[in-house]
Amino acid sequence: MTAAGPRPSGALGAMLDALGWSCEHLARQLNEYAGSCGLRSRVHAKTPYKWVRGAQPASPWPALTATLLTRELGRPVLPADLGWSSDPTLAVPAAVGLDVPWDAGGALRALWAVADAGPMDRRVFLLMLGAATTEPAHEWLLAHQAGSLTRHTGSPLPETIVDDLDAIAARLRTMDDRLGGGPLLNLIGEQIRYVTGLIDQRRYSDHIGRRLHSNVAELLRLAGWSAFETGQHPRAQRYWTAALHAAQAAGDRALGANVLGFMSCQAKDIGQVRQAVTLAETARAGYPGGSPKVAAILDLRVAEAQANANDATATQRAIDDAFNHLSQASSGPVAGAACGATPAWAYWLDEAHANGQAGYCHLRLGNTERARSHLRAAIRLQTEPRSREAALRHTLLATGFLNAQQPDLDQAVKHGGRAVDILLGEIDSPRCAGHVNRMTTLLRHYQRHQPVRQLLERAQPLTGATSG
Repeated sequence: MTAAGPRPSGALGAMLDALGWSCEHLARQLNEYAGSCGLRSRVHAKTPYKWVRGAQPASPWPALTATLLTRELGRPVLPADLGWSSDPTLAVPAAVGLDVPWDAGGALRALWAVADAGPMDRRVFLLMLGAATTEPAHEWLLAHQAGSLTRHTGSPLPETIVDDLDAIAARLRTMDDRLGGGPLLNLIGEQIRYVTGLIDQRRYSDHIGRRLHSNVAELLRLAGWSAFETGQHPRAQRYWTAALHAAQAAGDRALGANVLGFMSCQAKDIGQVRQAVTLAETARAGYPGGSPKVAAILDLRVAEAQANANDATATQRAIDDAFNHLSQASSGPVAGAACGATPAWAYWLDEAHANGQAGYCHLRLGNTERARSHLRAAIRLQTEPRSREAALRHTLLATGFLNAQQPDLDQAVKHGGRAVDILLGEIDSPRCAGHVNRMTTLLRHYQRHQPVRQLLERAQPLTGATSG
């Protein structure tokens, strides 16, 4: 425990002692947890000292503290166990309302469960559980193909409207690339509600029904990504679980596998390494092939998960598979998910992105020379030099120069500065800001150098907004 202030006492103090936590550390963990649950409330670093001396926390802190301690200690903890009165705040699993059959009816129930949520009630926050992350993946893998999606009642829906919906989804993806996902989340949510209403109320053929379900599944995938970008992990899990159901109803295995790939990315970022590997491997196992570009995307998710599991052999094998598939990929993405076609949502994977992800993997494994080689290639090949991915590549490359046996401060400052400039411009990406925060933590060891001090000052608006 990091000593600071008086030693905690009482039930809460005993639990903090068992975890090796200081009161300040509890406050930091609570604030991070509150943010991940979509709550704006924050607690001062010194406030938990009042609690261990007998003060009663205001809502939502009793429920948040009890739930956090339950997760960390591995046993149930209630507010009453801490000597506190009941709390009107409710902790509910992120998968609530999404345990539905893997058919068209179940998909519609899942869609409305997510689409009708609206702004999160301040009295309710979501709890993400590790097992709940992988269970839908196994169910998706084993699910039978859904029956006909033909709907016989309601006003007819012309296919040209679905063309428009796909165009809107493509525009939202592009906006996410250029602006960051956080500000778009409400807009994407409105579109999800609109398409869900069309699915539920209009008349259409099986073909149009499948296109509608694929469209809303991709919107849910994008909404989950936007929530993940801003650290709202339980909310992202809800969107992605609903996306799996919609993709399964559409018979769109490529999109379902892609959703699992994003779930794997989330799992590795929050430290659930074993789940990340399971999700990525399940995605590859559940995709029947057809599009080399989709196969390459899934290979890279496996590589990222295995790199975080520190399995260098499996990582390199997956990277090699990805580049082999990418070399086979046909050009010209099309809407829909016909077998053999490259779906429109796979547009983003090119040599630049593949090299960027390979660089990340080697950086995680400590292979800084190979990481720098891939990241340099990614930057040289990129077509959008001021995008979110460009900022991430420059940040990772700067980190690679700092982690080398002989750190190159000039190159680290050069690439770190480019990343900061991009993120202080029009890109809003708390996830990338988190990477910058980790980079600047390394840079602080060299702040006697003026260029380093200047970069740290420029990065302050980003690093001050992250939890580290």
